[in-house]
Parts: sequence; C-alpha cells; structure tokens
Amino acid sequence: MYELIIRNVLILDGTGTPGAVGAVAIKDGRIAAIGTIDSPAKDDIDAAGLALAPGFIDVHTHDDTTVIRSPEMLPKLSQGVTTVVVGNCGISASPVRLNGDPPDPMNLLGDAKDFVYPSFGDYRLAVEAAQPSVNVAALVGHTALRQNHLDRLDRSATPGEIESMRQELRDALANGAVGLSTGLAYASAFSSSTDEVATLAEVLAEFGAVYTTHLRSEFATILDAMDEAYRIGRHARVPVIVSHLKCAGAGNWGRSGEVIASIEAAAAHQHVGCDCYPYAASSSTLDLKQVTDEFDILITWSEPEPAMGGKLLAEIAAEWNMPLLDAARRLQPAGAVYYGMDENDVRHILGNPLTMVGSDGLPNDPLPHPRLWGTFPRVLGHYSREVKLFPLAEAVRKMTGLSAARFGLTGRGLIREGCWADLVLFDPATVTDVASFSDPAQAADGIAAVWVNGVLSYKNKQATGQRAGRFLAREHDLRAGFESSLHFQE
Repeated sequence: MYELIIRNVLILDGTGTPGAVGAVAIKDGRIAAIGTIDSPAKDDIDAAGLALAPGFIDVHTHDDTTVIRSPEMLPKLSQGVTTVVVGNCGISASPVRLNGDPPDPMNLLGDAKDFVYPSFGDYRLAVEAAQPSVNVAALVGHTALRQNHLDRLDRSATPGEIESMRQELRDALANGAVGLSTGLAYASAFSSSTDEVATLAEVLAEFGAVYTTHLRSEFATILDAMDEAYRIGRHARVPVIVSHLKCAGAGNWGRSGEVIASIEAAAAHQHVGCDCYPYAASSSTLDLKQVTDEFDILITWSEPEPAMGGKLLAEIAAEWNMPLLDAARRLQPAGAVYYGMDENDVRHILGNPLTMVGSDGLPNDPLPHPRLWGTFPRVLGHYSREVKLFPLAEAVRKMTGLSAARFGLTGRGLIREGCWADLVLFDPATVTDVASFSDPAQAADGIAAVWVNGVLSYKNKQATGQRAGRFLAREHDLRAGFESSLHFQE
C-alpha cells in the first residue's frame, strides 16, 4: 500500500515539458508511481485545480548557520523550497577558525559565536544532528579559506598559503562539499589574484565539483569579470556558475543584452550557467563603494546606529546634515538594500534558459530583503502568470530540474519514479509572493502543501513540525549536469 496518493493534479515534472493531469504515489520517501493509479493509500488527496511540482531548489542562499540554529526553516519551506545550497559568495560557516570577529561579509552569517565548525566534516555532522526541514548542500567559501590561512585579507595569497587552502578545500570536497564559491567583489577577496582562485579551482576537477562566483564586478567592468570567471573554469576544467547575475548601478542599466550574449557565447564552449533573483534591488552589507545618489539605498541594520534601520540613507544623511558617504561611514558596520537595477534587465536575465533561480536571502538581517520569503512564488505568480515571461512549466524547470542537474543533486528536482518525494502542491491561479520591503516576513499565498523526502512538512501556511531534511553530499561529477556535447577549449 502507498503512503500517499495525490490525484487529479497538474503534474509539472521539472523538465519544462507542459504539465499533464494525473496522480502521484509516494512510498518510503520516494515517488513510487505516476499516472493512473488504482491502488489504495493510507492518505489520499484529490488535488483538482492544483499543480504539483518538484520541491524548489534554492541554489543561492546564506542559510549556513540558520539551518542549524532555526531548523524549521519557515522562510524557505513556506514558499515550496525543499533544498538549499549554502556557502555562496565566498562566505561559508565551514571550514572556519576565527581569530576575532568574522570579516565582512562573513558577518552576514552571524557573530563569532556562530562559527563553530573548524572542519567541513564538523559542519556536516551539525546539520545532520539538527535535521532541518529542508535538504542542505554546501559550498566552501573562498573568503572563509583565506581568513583561515592569511594574516590579512587585503593582499593575494602566497604559494604556500594557496597550497594550505587547497588541502583544506580537498578535505571538504572529500566530505561531500559540492564546490567552491568566491565573492571577489568584496574587500576580503578583491585583492586575491586570478591565479590564486584558478589554482584553488584545480582541486575541484579532482572531485567533479563546481565553481560558483560572485563576480569581481557587476558594474561597468562586468564583462571583464565574467571573462575572468570563464578563464578560471577553463583552466581548472570545471563548471562555472555566475551568482545572482545582474547589471548593477545606474550606469549599467540596459546592458543585459551584452551580459546574456557573453554567457551564451561561453556556454557554447564550456560548462557555464548562472542564477538570479526576481527583484530589481539587491541586498548585502553597506559597501562604501556602492554609495550613490543615483538610486535609493535602504539601511536594514546598523551596529552603531540601530535606530536607523528601515530608513533611506539619503534621509539619514539629511537628518545628520552630512554627505551620503560620511553618513554611510558613521553607520558601519551595517546592512543595506540597493535599488540599483533596471526591471527590464532583470527580466532579460531571468528569462534566459541558462538561468536558475536563487533567493540570495539574508536570514540574519533584521529587515531582510523580501526575496528571503518571496522569491519562488514571485517567479510563479508575477513573472510567469502575470508578466508571462515564460510558461509555468519553464518557471518550474528553472527552479527544480535545471538546478538539480547543475549541482548534482541526485534524485531531486524531478517528478519521476524512484526520485525522492520532495514536492510542492500549489494553486497556479493564486500563488504569489506577499513579502514586501516594508513587511518582508510574510508567507506566500497559494502554497497548499510541501513534502520533504515524503514527509508532509508544511500545510495551509503552517509548518507541521515534521522535519525530514537531509545533508546532500556530492555524489558524482557535476559536469554531467551540463550538456554532454559541450567541450573545453584552452
């Protein structure tokens, strides 16, 4: 007997093919049958009018410490996310050995007390012990490695330091890490040379792991930064994923055509992909290099001036009667939302077939960007149903099957017999993001139920309390998740 049968449901299988109405049966945590099912089940659901998709995979998160400290993971579970990839932008909770406070932007993951995983194996054990509500796959952060082995971060690593980092990266990959991430735009990694990163990336090829990168620049020199990422991938013979691809800064608006042309050209010769979030505003720590009067900057938190959280930087500067840059200095360390993108560029990048969806949400931010709670329903409701940027089945593919293939998440991201029963039941007519910039911590509408590894984990806007997530170790060569016809060119 099956444990569960979901009947009369529009099945969107994660491949991008149009959905078909049928039934899906679950047994022992996996999808046991699809189509017309006459057998009985302990639980039988008539889902007429609803759609069933593979659980959404958030490929770009900063949930490293949150999956342990707040394992219910409601911001993600409530929008249908069943798997998160942590360790992005060069910052990861492990392997980390701090000598003082975490350097910016590692402080996005928490305070010094939250970095208690000196080895990747320690982190993996902690995730398994916490058993969060979602599955967890983990990247190793380049900045995390640098702060372990360098006396200061405003320089490139020496050959000896690079070798030490390579050994630590190799150990993490042996313990199941899916790859290496960089955040080359940040001061903590900007001084690292291309050779430093490329030499580290060589280790990835030994394990068939992936290289993901927050580019050295998303502003005027973005094409050069993208070329650097491609060169690193070609040198190491590993797949490259460009993180949260965007055209940042008013002077960069309208350049998405050039950016897409660049990544498509690269993808014709090597394994390249990207992710993005469905908003025209970014969020991170307050970066003096990004302070401008060309667009609004919202302060989300400030250690020395906590009362300024929720106010625009321009308003704060006027209140203090000082220039924007001086106000920003006074606020640091702080967090900010930058309204620095053009909506047409967002649509162009999001709509490209190479693009996956990742939230880049910041769970430790007191006033988080709404992408933390709203990313995936926003793609389904706003961009697919309302804007008609792509069909519903393609929206699902960009959040499931494509993501699972790129990160080597075996048995995830598809509705197929034998796959793990990570599933989200939603109403295509009403699913929508509710989270806003002023009130971001709001669960989406239209998400009826979420199953993780066959366990009902969320229903009717409430977590069930059943946490069934697992740590997902890399199991095979991630290059297999990219088109097999592609070849590398030196």
